[in-house]
Amino acid sequence: MALLQILRPTLPILIGASIMLTLSMGLRQSLGIFLQPLTQDIRISVSDFTLALAVQNLAWGFLQPLAGALTVRYGFRAVMVVGALLYVVGLALMTAANGLLSVMIGGGVLIGMSLACTAAAIAMSVAARAVPASVRSTVLGLVSGAGSLGALLSAPIGQILNEGYGWRMGLAGFVVLSLLMIPAAWYAGRVDKIPLPKPADDEIDDASATVATKMAFSNASFVVMTAAYFVCGMQLVFLTTHLPSYLAICGMDPMLSAQTLGMIGGFNVLGSIFFGWAGQRWNKLALLGGIYIFRSLALAWYFTLPPTPATTLLFGAIMGFLWMGVGPLVAGAVAEMFGLKWQAMIQGLAFMSHQVGSFLGAYGGGVLYDALGSYTMAWRIGVALGLAGGIIQVAFALIRPGRPPQMQTA
Repeated sequence: MALLQILRPTLPILIGASIMLTLSMGLRQSLGIFLQPLTQDIRISVSDFTLALAVQNLAWGFLQPLAGALTVRYGFRAVMVVGALLYVVGLALMTAANGLLSVMIGGGVLIGMSLACTAAAIAMSVAARAVPASVRSTVLGLVSGAGSLGALLSAPIGQILNEGYGWRMGLAGFVVLSLLMIPAAWYAGRVDKIPLPKPADDEIDDASATVATKMAFSNASFVVMTAAYFVCGMQLVFLTTHLPSYLAICGMDPMLSAQTLGMIGGFNVLGSIFFGWAGQRWNKLALLGGIYIFRSLALAWYFTLPPTPATTLLFGAIMGFLWMGVGPLVAGAVAEMFGLKWQAMIQGLAFMSHQVGSFLGAYGGGVLYDALGSYTMAWRIGVALGLAGGIIQVAFALIRPGRPPQMQTA
């Protein structure tokens, strides 16, 4: 009740950010549902489709710092509303696609540009500015959790429309859902009227974008977190892109992939809330490393066994719990290190590493499948890199127990 009283004045902002995030993430996470029917219908290869999603991830990642910097100059509302419009146009182009070009421009470039303006880095920055520091990590977890509900909604809707009316109707349903992002972004944009708190001595609110970038990459904690973030993107996008195809190859019911993505979305909520709460109490960077380690163990367990509906849904639950819990931890760590003014941009700099991993997870998985006829090598690489990144992240975080990550250069 006390938390609700604190948040009451900013609830429209937080709800708008949550709806925008849930749709932007949920729709993109469900695009793998259309991989098999779309590629067969318009006669492009699996690697062509995954190349488009890989381009999406690269566009998202490399434009994320720019989108964050633009929020400082033009405000969050303008950036988010433009991003929402780009999402609608991108999905519409995919719906009408008759070849690779439309899929590449719509599903790749335009949705990638949109995600830089509407997804986790921007939504988390909005939420962080809207609430006091005493509840920030918990609120980031709640917004991330609410943002995880999109897969619960979009994956089943997309699969039902896909099976009943074809993949074009499924994507048309996604276009309709994406329209809701526009008013959500408008309401979240009210955060522009909230003044920034007075910066602490070790924050960089008075710095320029160039100086803020240099300071970020001179901070060892930030650099290690950014390098380990690569693993996160590779593992998650590999799953969202290729799990539906893997299950189809194994002869499973097509609806199982949608149910599993929905399971991931549902447990995302619990995991996001838990890790937001945990980040208020324990070392955020050590928690991040733990997530990467346990994800990798879950991947190894699932792919070494023949898939069944029960193990697939259990795997979805485990991965869901460990999925977007990364969001509040990264956002909270960046806010602690550097303050709020440049949070969106600096979080975007870390996110570039995540998206390079996403590119390899989506496109590399498709290339390995086309070359080898199976996903075995792809998941093994994901497990090995995930364990290495997680162990390094935990070890580095525990070098300085009890000390929050702080700027050493100001």
